[in-house]
Amino acid sequence: MTRFAALALLFLLASLASAVDSGQRFDDPAEQARYEGLIRDLRCLVCRSESIADSNAQLAADLRREVETLMREGKTDAEIYGFMTERYGDFVLMRPPVAPRTWLLWAGPAIFLLGGLAVVFIVVRRRAGAARTNPAAIDEEPEAP
Repeated sequence: MTRFAALALLFLLASLASAVDSGQRFDDPAEQARYEGLIRDLRCLVCRSESIADSNAQLAADLRREVETLMREGKTDAEIYGFMTERYGDFVLMRPPVAPRTWLLWAGPAIFLLGGLAVVFIVVRRRAGAARTNPAAIDEEPEAP
């Protein structure tokens, strides 16, 4: 049992060693805050719904280094976002822009909701009409053809 506990502890320590680097990258607190905001707004392309700030993936570490390099080169936030979307597409953004190519992404939930409400309205209206003309028809099972 002690071997198992020692092995579990070793595994836990090994997983902590590969945790996301959260070290200070900039001397200026404003630059550090800007960096952290940028990496929170960029999605890890390997992980689902995780920012590159939260991901342990190697690609996320590479993207964090790329953001740091771009910041040190004096690029603005818009230029960094532009570089990332040019290279990886709109999927890299945690909040993709509303644009003609993404209208279905933004309008899709509303379209499905309206479609569902229309179906419910039609079914309720038909059943109410059937109940008015023949109240006993509601309780009967439809006959097989």
